[in-house]
Amino acid sequence: MAKILVASDAPSVRSEVLDVVDEPGNEVVQVASGPELVASVAEDAPDLVVVDMQMGNMGGMAVCLHLRLEESYGALPHIAVLMLLDRRADVFLAKRSGAEGWVVKPLDPVRLRRATTALVSGEIYHDDSFLPLAAQAPE
Repeated sequence: MAKILVASDAPSVRSEVLDVVDEPGNEVVQVASGPELVASVAEDAPDLVVVDMQMGNMGGMAVCLHLRLEESYGALPHIAVLMLLDRRADVFLAKRSGAEGWVVKPLDPVRLRRATTALVSGEIYHDDSFLPLAAQAPE
């Protein structure tokens, strides 16, 4: 059983993610802002945070940096972060913030399932669907 926290200020994005992760055995919590995410994590740390890169006044990068800072001084356990990116150029920001995984929108249920399964299992997931076929990593 995994506890998954989904954060986006766009109800349609939360709905797309919930369609993939809300299954028997998972506990799914959804929030609409970065500050709500931080409060929810402080109350009960999830196994995975799925966070939208562009979100109000505290987007995905700020959230991930906050979680990594809290972890660095022992206030939180390590929490895997899957960042939902709006464009390829945002991969740089996902890497810099310490996210274990990212998926570039538009969201594809198959890639989203692979990413969430990998991160809950302690692995990483880097979406390379936007790369030319010759440059994609073998599965």
